Amino acid sequence: MILHIKVKPSSSKQEILSFGSNRYLVYLTEPPENNRANIELINLLSKYFGTPVSRIKIKTGLTSNEKMIEVS
Repeated sequence: MILHIKVKPSSSKQEILSFGSNRYLVYLTEPPENNRANIELINLLSKYFGTPVSRIKIKTGLTSNEKMIEVS
């Protein structure tokens, strides 16, 4: 499954909002430095979808707030 995600790092809350078919807005508490926000995103998606962290990959947007994530 491919997800299109817009990330809001350094937020005061952790939240996932769905906007229809595989489009999400994700609020993260970690700053976008030293890959901390990406790690928090993967851990949060793992809990949300009930899949292991090893099955979630950032396909595009590693340094962007617009990401394409693959959940296998």
